[in-house]
Amino acid sequence: MTPEDDQLLADFFIELTVEKRASPHTVKSYQRDLQQLLTFCQDKAVKQWSELQQGDIRGHIANRHRQGIASKSLQRELSAIRSFYNFLLKKGIVMNNPAKPVRAPKQARKLPKTLDVDQINGLLDAGTSSALEVRDLAMFELFYSSGLRLSELTALNVMDLDLPAQSLIVLLGKGGKSRLLPIGSKALAALEHWLTLRDNMKGVNEVAVFISARGTRLGQRSVEMRLTQWCKKKGIAEHVHPHMLRHSFASHLLESSQDLRAVQDLLGHSNIGTTQIYTHLNFQHLAEVYD
Repeated sequence: MTPEDDQLLADFFIELTVEKRASPHTVKSYQRDLQQLLTFCQDKAVKQWSELQQGDIRGHIANRHRQGIASKSLQRELSAIRSFYNFLLKKGIVMNNPAKPVRAPKQARKLPKTLDVDQINGLLDAGTSSALEVRDLAMFELFYSSGLRLSELTALNVMDLDLPAQSLIVLLGKGGKSRLLPIGSKALAALEHWLTLRDNMKGVNEVAVFISARGTRLGQRSVEMRLTQWCKKKGIAEHVHPHMLRHSFASHLLESSQDLRAVQDLLGHSNIGTTQIYTHLNFQHLAEVYD
């Protein structure tokens, strides 16, 4: 590439940061993605961005796919390339966007892992011997009772709870949407028990529902680690992550209610197609029972 072409890439990232106000995460991802394209150009002796054709982009993406790059990552790489070429179009450097018609290979959709009802009952068997275990039980009950995401649980504040109404509100969940969620009776009892102990542990002005031994808001990684320890204590060999409890909530609720739209609302999915994957789980379960 010529120095002028290198400068165009630098100018694109300036526009992305200053004018488009892209997040640092997006900018960093696009930098990695376009570095891959730059490496491809160097290997093919492409000297200018204007020389790249649709077939070159398609070949680059196919090569990345052969390297084992996931479809979702390839979609993001294409998004970065399209954005860059739209920038070049605006500058009059190219006459068309060669990445526009190119599509990433479709990703095989994996069914989410869930626990069955007996496994859930074994996991949430209410045997606690310390304040932190009382907290942990309340967290895990709430994951399963309300279908919370890990980020939503750790962001939960005391004022988000309405215990008399057995409900909580998730403020600005994924996609910036808020939603009102029910709290099941077992989760409510576990939560009320934890809140009586929390007041003696919380730091000054700490509003988080779930706090550490230091009295500060519990982080996502800490929740994951506590769940792993909890499972070991309960003798559960399978690796259980917080999202598995959310998946189990969705699958069991759909199995009992058959109300896909209600499950969509409770999960906070903007697209019902995302929720429909749980119908495949139920068909899979029925097939296993039949076999």
